[in-house]
Formats: sequence, C-alpha cells, structure tokens
Amino acid sequence: MRVLMLSWEYPPLVVGGLGTHVEAVSRELVAAGHEVCVVTRGDRTEPVDEVHHGVRIRRAATDPIDVNFTTETLLAWSQAAEHSLLRAALPVVRRWHPDVVHAHDWLVAQSAVTLAQVTGRPIVATIHATEAGRHQGWLPEPLNRAIHSVERWLVHEAAAIITCSTFMRDEVTTLFEIPTRRVAVVPNGIDELDWSSTPTARAAARARIPGDGPLLAFAGRLVHEKGLQTLLSALPRLRRRHPGLRLVVAGTGPYEAVLRERAKALRVARAVTWLGFVPAGELAPLLGAADVAVVPSLYEPFGLVAIEAVAAGVAVVVAETGGLRDLIATDVASASFAPGEVEGLVTAVSGLLSEPIAADRRAVQAARTVRRDFGWPSIAARTAAIYAAAVDRPARVAGRAGGLTCPGGTAGAAPGLPALTTMTKA
Repeated sequence: MRVLMLSWEYPPLVVGGLGTHVEAVSRELVAAGHEVCVVTRGDRTEPVDEVHHGVRIRRAATDPIDVNFTTETLLAWSQAAEHSLLRAALPVVRRWHPDVVHAHDWLVAQSAVTLAQVTGRPIVATIHATEAGRHQGWLPEPLNRAIHSVERWLVHEAAAIITCSTFMRDEVTTLFEIPTRRVAVVPNGIDELDWSSTPTARAAARARIPGDGPLLAFAGRLVHEKGLQTLLSALPRLRRRHPGLRLVVAGTGPYEAVLRERAKALRVARAVTWLGFVPAGELAPLLGAADVAVVPSLYEPFGLVAIEAVAAGVAVVVAETGGLRDLIATDVASASFAPGEVEGLVTAVSGLLSEPIAADRRAVQAARTVRRDFGWPSIAARTAAIYAAAVDRPARVAGRAGGLTCPGGTAGAAPGLPALTTMTKA
C-alpha cells in the first residue's frame, strides 16, 4: 500500500513521543513492503526531501513570519504550519497517489482533510491524546475549546481512528460521540534493543545514586499529572519498612521546584537524587539498575515509560489509570495501586521489595509480553491491517466533496497524477 503520513514532528525535530512513534511505524511499514511518504515540519526556508530507511520524508518550508509556538499564538502557529504542510504535500500527490492519508493528531487535521479531498482517499487518524483529557475533562479557555473542535472534526472525517489504549478508545468515542467499531486500539511500541543494557552498565548507573538500600526509579516529565508527589509522600513509610531505600528521578518540568520542596517538607530530600533530563541511552541502564520502577500517574493515555522500564528488565508498579490499566490486565505491570493513594503505593512497592525472587519472575514474564506485543513489527502489521480495512470503506470526505478523481488515471496509480488545475469532479 501507499501511505501518506502527516505529522507535525519527526526526528530530529521532536517535541514529545509522537515523532518517534511516526518514524518507527513508517520504517517498519517500509520493511514490510509498503511505500511511505512522511510530510512533516521543516526548519529551512524551502522544502527538503530525504530518504531514511526507505521512508520518503518531505520537510515543509518554514515561512518567514514572526509566529512562535507559544500558548498565546498556538492557533496562528498551527494555521501557518498547516499551510506550509499543504504546499509541501500537494506536489507529492500530483506524482504519487496514496491509498490512505494517515494523520497524527489535530495539528495536521486541515491538511489531512484537504489531501483526502484532493486524492479521494480515506483518512486514518491516530489520536495520541485529547485536549479534554489533558485537562481532566475541562475545556476552560477558548483555545482549549478550539483545539477540541478540531479534534472532533478530524475524528468525524476519518474512515478509521487509532488510539493507543482501551482507555483512549473509550475517551474518544465518548467525547466525540462515535461508535466504538470505528476505533482500533494499537499500542505505542518500542525498540527492545534500545532498552537492553549490560550488567556492567547497570552497576555503574546504580553506583551514581548515593546510598546502598533498595532503589526506586521514576522517569517522566515533572508535571502534576505524572503523580510524582504521590511517590514522594509514600517515601517516609517505605523507608521505615525498608531502611536505606532511595529514589532516583529522571526528568525535568515546570513542577520540579514544588516537588523538591515537598521532598524537603517530608524530610526525605536526602533520599532523592534528581538527575534532570536523562538521554535514552543512559536511561535504559538506570531503569535496569532499580529494584522497582514506579509510574504513579494521575492521567496517562498510554504509559510508554512503563513499557520501557519492563524492557530494561525491572519490575514495574503503576497507578490504575488510563492506558496503564491495559498493562495491568496483561500482567506487564507487576503490581498496581489506585491513583493518588499513598498507602496503596506503599503496599504495592513493599510487596515486590519483600519478595525479590517473585518480583524478578514477574519482570521476566512481563518482558516476554513486551517483546511479543509492543515491538514495532507487530505495531506496523496491526496498523497496515487498519489501512486495508479503511480503503475498503467509502472515503468519507471525498464522498461528500463529490468524489475528486483524475482524468486519464485510476485510483491508486502511482505515476502521472495531474496538476490540481487539471483535476475535475467525476
């Protein structure tokens, strides 16, 4: 199949996990025999064409306008970015007719809808998170409501929707009032080799942390919804049960000062090592060196760090929220607790520390599950199956637009897609 992938970020221009996800899926789709062209944001004043691992990448030009990516200017920035994305994509579809347009999140919604109309092909939309979900169900400002409306539009125009967890599937179907059958769950994936490390590397990572008691690890952005405050509140009780216990925190964020003050107020500041941002190559042995990794999130669409920790070889305790529930149901998580519940976290972590042989056994089994279900070849195969099903359905947008077709050509033909000025309605 020919896949036109739209993403507002793609390595090396990466803000979060979305760009890494798009790159890995695209690479594996090509390895499986599909053609993939990714149209994404660039950082030059003209479009740039590249090929990596067989994936064609077209980076859009950056327009010479003074609009930066800030909360106040986000909608203006997104409009400018979408115009640039479209100008980059339209020459591509003149020469190369995709079978499906795959849009990642709301920042490429307008481009996806326009390109679906131009090509007459269906949209598959991956919703990585929702604006309402990010704000715990509230849409307090005009900006939040505007983003929500774009998300709704994209979801209703798509022939198929992909979410990363059953929690996100339920959130999308409820928020946007669509039937569950239109949403497929495909989890985020990992490259297992990126998370393996040697015993020597793990020992060196552990030696960086002061003390010699049991070691807990937390990795993630330091924001309220990641729940590190719950873990800090549990430390005094955990240290009474397990003398010398310490915590290493890998990550930065706007909540860091508040969290450091909380650790001081709880009199556990000396038991916490704050490493700041830790590159993936160093994070793998650090997680693998811990006795238990804790993911105490209050809101978590998926919980990629939990998968990464399991792949690194450590038992994981997670909060029973969002996409983390899927990891509990499949025994990827070794133990769990109610989000925000300090005593539940203490019980879950202490249970693993008190029975290390059983904890190791659970961690090994969880790693097998991750290898089977969360490797990129598996993720790409499931994504391709969704493409095939979407192509068999009538194109929602193109159907309402009158079914744009190309004179002298057939749908799916690779060469010779004429310039837009010669296109007519069937």
